[in-house]
Amino acid sequence: MILPSKEIVDQAYVKDYEKLYKEVQEDPEAFWENIAHELSWFKPWDKVLEWNFPYARWFVGAQCNIVNNALDRHQKTATKDKLAYIWVGQDKSERKYTYGELNEQVCKFANVLKSLGIRKGDKVSIYLPRIPEQFIAMLACAKIGAVHSVVFSGFSSEALKNRILDAQAKLVITANAYPYKDKVLESKKTVDEAIKDIPTIEHVIVVKRIESEGKGKETSIGNEVGQSNNSNNLTSSPNRPPNPNLMTAVRDLWYHELMAKTDTICSTEIMEATDPLFILYTSGSTGKPKGVLHAHGGYMVGIYLTLKWIFNLQPDDIWFCTADAGWVTGHSYIVYSPLINGATTFVYEGTPDYPHPGIWWELIQKYKISKFYTAPTAVRAMMRLGDEIPNKYDLSSLKILGSVGEPINPEAWMWYYKTIGKERCPIMDTWWQTETGMQMITPLPSSPLKPGSANKPFFGVEADVVDDKGSPAAVNTQGFLVIKKPWPAMLRTIYGDHERYKQQYWSTFPGIYWTGDEARRDEDGYFWIMGRADDVIKVSGHRLGSSEIESALVSHPFVAESAVVGIPHELKGQGVVAFVTLVSGQAPSETLKDELKKHVVTQIGALARPEQIRFAKQLPKTRSGKIMRRLLRQIASEGKITGDTTTLEDISVVAALSQDEE
Repeated sequence: MILPSKEIVDQAYVKDYEKLYKEVQEDPEAFWENIAHELSWFKPWDKVLEWNFPYARWFVGAQCNIVNNALDRHQKTATKDKLAYIWVGQDKSERKYTYGELNEQVCKFANVLKSLGIRKGDKVSIYLPRIPEQFIAMLACAKIGAVHSVVFSGFSSEALKNRILDAQAKLVITANAYPYKDKVLESKKTVDEAIKDIPTIEHVIVVKRIESEGKGKETSIGNEVGQSNNSNNLTSSPNRPPNPNLMTAVRDLWYHELMAKTDTICSTEIMEATDPLFILYTSGSTGKPKGVLHAHGGYMVGIYLTLKWIFNLQPDDIWFCTADAGWVTGHSYIVYSPLINGATTFVYEGTPDYPHPGIWWELIQKYKISKFYTAPTAVRAMMRLGDEIPNKYDLSSLKILGSVGEPINPEAWMWYYKTIGKERCPIMDTWWQTETGMQMITPLPSSPLKPGSANKPFFGVEADVVDDKGSPAAVNTQGFLVIKKPWPAMLRTIYGDHERYKQQYWSTFPGIYWTGDEARRDEDGYFWIMGRADDVIKVSGHRLGSSEIESALVSHPFVAESAVVGIPHELKGQGVVAFVTLVSGQAPSETLKDELKKHVVTQIGALARPEQIRFAKQLPKTRSGKIMRRLLRQIASEGKITGDTTTLEDISVVAALSQDEE
């Protein structure tokens, strides 16, 4: 166990976790009500929590808007002139926004949306890379009461199409193209393909991130903010008009042209605390991604406090979360919570290894980053490169480190602690989900730390580990991680599918939230997250549904049936292994394996690319026809099976699979 330094404890908002946790558990609603009073509301609540199983409504009767707390209230304080964002492109170009400048941009884009007919309750799909317009678009939607649905820019046209259709979006915001390492990814073409059969899309707003003519030439992204303090900001050439083939008349509109013609003043829509804020799609155990729906009020309160207390956020901090806003980590801890807290957030457009493998450490040194939040996948990748690269840089500005997305193994934890944190910086190893909205199980800066453990539940969060009957599991016994009481930032429902919401989260153990993760709790009450208990695969911290990948494989004309499982992967946490049965007359080949891998990338995106394709004449099934993925998981990771096979229809199928290796 690693104890925090006296200096860290003295600076922490919470110095005695056990005492406060016990007090909060006696009346969690009073606790959250006190926290809510730190924020701005148009109208106070009549009731803190209305719990009609399985639906929770927080701050019932209150009126608010998350943007009122993220931007509006800062305009009357000194925070208006403070930096909200420092954005650095992968070419080292830089853009800075004060809270005042960001507010102007959000107001302008909110007016753009209104001019195009977007109103309160309308759905807007955002398919943008990690550029400032991604954040501006989200905030502008929320400001006018529209519901944003951000789709990660690495997803394919088919995956984007499915999410646009499910959300019933009226408008899509994208970039013409954007740099990714030494490539240029043409996101507008992806959007064009995705929406060609979707009549509900009235407009596509296009941010000019790359010159339409000329390979990879980058532009200023059509923004006039901060020219005085961004001397190296690139500008687009008026002598290079956009490629006319890129834009469809009437439907497609350039972001910078729209912004040039609009006003900087826009009122913030008054919302009910329980009104929808965003839909964010996440994979589940069935093929169709789930549209997780979050509301303004409870989400706002939960994310505000967690970042502040868990990372001991201070006025002079420079906060660097390496996630993308296409995932919930970016929603909560790049966009909304840092702004509500009045923090300065640093954002890097590129990857951790481009243009060189020390780029993160170089940026931390240059911009004096003090709080750093990243994924175990990235930590393991850096660890493999050795200590020499980070040791070239001055990382003394760092005060607290964080981990998110998946369990971090003790070896990577210790490397992160020693090599990056120099044994000065505690690591906040946080467990939470798209559905939870906020960090749920986590250390605090004042907590004694166990490398690899997510520590203990945050205040007002009642977590437990239970056995298959729903009873508390014995100490150090692996079981199912559950949450026993509602919490403020929890999802309202699955968009358009209340029945799936009930079945997915509340039916396994009646009255208890099913996380889908397995865990154990040790003799000190520390939680150790073991991984997924369902058919969801976590690749580099991102959830992929096995059924979604299987559906992509079966859509190939040569594939009759498929089953996908996750296996341990040294860098990614889990890798995808696909077992494939071919149609009659089609012969297996290495060429076909490569073709199927590419097909999955086309259908879903590069994250879903299988590590292995293994051909099988048959898949192991129960007598009722269910594929036994447990056995496939064992075959893929261990080459053999253990445990009960009595329900198998044909045991010889397993023997044949065990002999087939790629």
